[in-house]
Amino acid sequence: QVQLVESGGGLVQTGGSLRLSCAPSVSIYTAKVMGWYRQAPGMQRELVASVSYDGRATYAVSVKDRFTISRDNDKNTAFLQMSRLIPEDTAVYYCYFEGYLKGDTFWGQGTQVTVSS
Repeated sequence: QVQLVESGGGLVQTGGSLRLSCAPSVSIYTAKVMGWYRQAPGMQRELVASVSYDGRATYAVSVKDRFTISRDNDKNTAFLQMSRLIPEDTAVYYCYFEGYLKGDTFWGQGTQVTVSS
């Protein structure tokens, strides 16, 4: 079982920035992929960004060029830098960890991001 500790959410005005952090309870080297999903009220959970073991990043179209995902192996933490935030980014953001074994996917507790207009 992998525990994920998330931090960094909060309230910000349109155009502002936030950085989310996600620290796994195991070595980050055991993560094939780490990333974030988000879920707004009444909406389905959607993939925001992911970063693979070799640093390759993927982004949802809606956040590309505004968000940057990274993984710092020395700090054993993944980060999601969110810039130029808009109200449509308001959601609960969930970090996830995908291991190399089939079915090894773990979730963080979620952190609220609210962008005011």
